[in-house]
Amino acid sequence: MEPPKPPVTLRFHGALNDFLPPARREQTFPHLLQGTPAVKDLIESLGPPHPEVDVVRVDGEAVGFTHRIQPGAHVEVYPVSMDPAPGPRLVPPLQDMPRFVLDVGLGRLVGFLRMLGFDSLWRNDYADETLARVSHDEDRVLLSRDIGVLKRGEVARGYFPRSTDPAEQLVEVVRRYGLTSRMRPFSRCVACNAPLTSAEPSEVAGRIPERVAERHSRFQQCPDCQRVYWAGTHHERMQALVDRLRELEGSP
Repeated sequence: MEPPKPPVTLRFHGALNDFLPPARREQTFPHLLQGTPAVKDLIESLGPPHPEVDVVRVDGEAVGFTHRIQPGAHVEVYPVSMDPAPGPRLVPPLQDMPRFVLDVGLGRLVGFLRMLGFDSLWRNDYADETLARVSHDEDRVLLSRDIGVLKRGEVARGYFPRSTDPAEQLVEVVRRYGLTSRMRPFSRCVACNAPLTSAEPSEVAGRIPERVAERHSRFQQCPDCQRVYWAGTHHERMQALVDRLRELEGSP
């Protein structure tokens, strides 16, 4: 009779514990293998989606997602962070000006990201396979609170916002991707995502309230949907949010 194979032991670090049941958080735990699964399959069977994983060490050696896990191995899994654990990183480097695609449940977050100047796609009818394909084909970060979408193999960069509040989700994403130095506030249409252009008062006449025309002389317009923007009360509230985000830079 063949002796039983020893379990693997695993330890998930940092934010990856958010995806584990309480009994397994912040500690080493055993797990019986079924066969010799790839690293990606083992990790995702336990909860965390692979785009949130930065470094994996098996018996002290950094490995990739396709590495096969053998019985008795010890696996350490580290999250994506601005200060990653030593070893080859599994998530591709972020672009100088990252672009995003968001799932249907993040419609308010997409407006905030566009307000900061980030090219961000969103539709209320994106299917899961479309989100994954767009993320891959257009090299976009996928933001989703659907863990199943993030586990799709095409997704290279992705994040699961922990909060359900859009403003707090924005803070998470800005911190996660170090976006404060990349922000270009009020440069993109929050409604349709197109870059804004400056406009003279004569160009927007008839498309803005009379009282606005009397008080303002600087405008921006969207060349695609023709919306007009000016520094009104809403702009002031958004500027306060931008200032808050900039204050967060370097804070723990």
